[in-house]
Amino acid sequence: MKTVIGLAVVYLLGGLAVADDVPDYSKMKVDKLYMALCSQCHGQDLHEGVGGSLVDGKWKYGATDAEIFKSIAKGNVELGMMPWEDTISAEQIRSLVIYIREKEKAFRIKGIEFPKPVPGKVTTTKHASYTVETVVEKGLEIPWAIAFLPDGSKLVTERPGNLRVINADGTLHPNPIQGTPKVIHQGQGGMMEVAIHPDYKDNGWIYLGFADASHPGEASKPKANPKAKGKGSKKKPRVNTITAVVRGKIKNGKWVDQEWIWKADKKFYSTSGVHFGTRFVFKDGYIFFVIGERGGMMEVQDLSNPKGKIYRLFDDGREPKDNPFVGKKDVVKGVWTYGHRNPQGLALDPRDASIYSTEHGPRGGDELNLIQKGHNYGWPVITYGMNYNGSPMTALTAKEGMDQPVIHWTPSIAACGLDFYNSKVFPGWENDLLVGALRQQEVRRLRLVNKKVTEQEVILKGLGRVRDVACGPDGFVYVVLNSPDSVIRLVPAKP
Repeated sequence: MKTVIGLAVVYLLGGLAVADDVPDYSKMKVDKLYMALCSQCHGQDLHEGVGGSLVDGKWKYGATDAEIFKSIAKGNVELGMMPWEDTISAEQIRSLVIYIREKEKAFRIKGIEFPKPVPGKVTTTKHASYTVETVVEKGLEIPWAIAFLPDGSKLVTERPGNLRVINADGTLHPNPIQGTPKVIHQGQGGMMEVAIHPDYKDNGWIYLGFADASHPGEASKPKANPKAKGKGSKKKPRVNTITAVVRGKIKNGKWVDQEWIWKADKKFYSTSGVHFGTRFVFKDGYIFFVIGERGGMMEVQDLSNPKGKIYRLFDDGREPKDNPFVGKKDVVKGVWTYGHRNPQGLALDPRDASIYSTEHGPRGGDELNLIQKGHNYGWPVITYGMNYNGSPMTALTAKEGMDQPVIHWTPSIAACGLDFYNSKVFPGWENDLLVGALRQQEVRRLRLVNKKVTEQEVILKGLGRVRDVACGPDGFVYVVLNSPDSVIRLVPAKP
């Protein structure tokens, strides 16, 4: 922590020495906690105080989260920095570290121009230059995922429930595929993932991940919405749902030959509208897929509960005998890893077939994880984030038996959509990992060497919320956007 001058004096003379005037710090959210304890010396903007800037990236007593945590907790009385470990909890100190990281990031990117492509103009990045082409500009409603068919056409899911076709000539087919599974479009859930089987040319299988309506239960009673008027004065009733996986085929514009791959017991269906997860990877005859934690907490650590897990099954839905928890009592079928929050990216490294996921943290702590058989990824016992409202969640960022992320992002980027670039069309990006970000409206390029991130670069920003990013068979990078709902692609710039 930076050298602090006069904090002890401020602390003693600022009215806090009188016991009756000491505020209840335990109830303070992180922004108010910072203002109460830190702003006198570090400034309200964390930059202009007499104690030195907390956001310029220059740290006298250590720049890691652990070192900043220690500085807050232990202080440095000789330099005037009060120790706060006896005044506030370890969880609150951790929330202050996250808050400082958020402000530090915002301060340090001021004035940086990220590549916001303009149609018809070349965008230059570190290893490649590209132009943007619009694939579909109008006609889609909350597109979620994209998959590529051998004839040059593409499949796009729409969260409200449809599966759409982009024809090989680039036009959007006016009619959705008929007969797809009934979907509950509720909150963040709906029709989500789509992927084709690696042997699609021979078997025609297409896989869908969606919020299932098989056990909807009784709809909750609609609640009054004080912000709405007239006919919209009541919220839409919620029904029970959870993510499910099916496969089927498309013939003459219709969904046929459907088979269930995975579906939870109806007792686990809930009215929650958040965190459905849902991405697919195929490897060696298996399908790996995600079921989000659905807003739950310790259910994620419970192997008898399906939420917050990544699964591995044969591509027809059978469970392999060498799965890590086969034979253990009450373990849900197919569990491969657990302790996940809400992964919405899943990708296979073309070099060594390692599987990576991107996972939404809470406020802070989005993660890139290396997915390994039987491992526990820690949620909610450990996290690099805090609650969205600024209240602390846990002081723990590591614990024995729980995996650390390859990297984590604070502030949150809302990581969504993930693919390795596996083509020579952009030779400077070959085998790099492309990460979509909803909140930051970005595509990031990560270079992995020996399973560690050695480069990270924003290659696109500001065109919309990036829901999915994929390397097409033509070598172009396809980006599915929300707000505006569209599909674009990055193509190499002509010399």
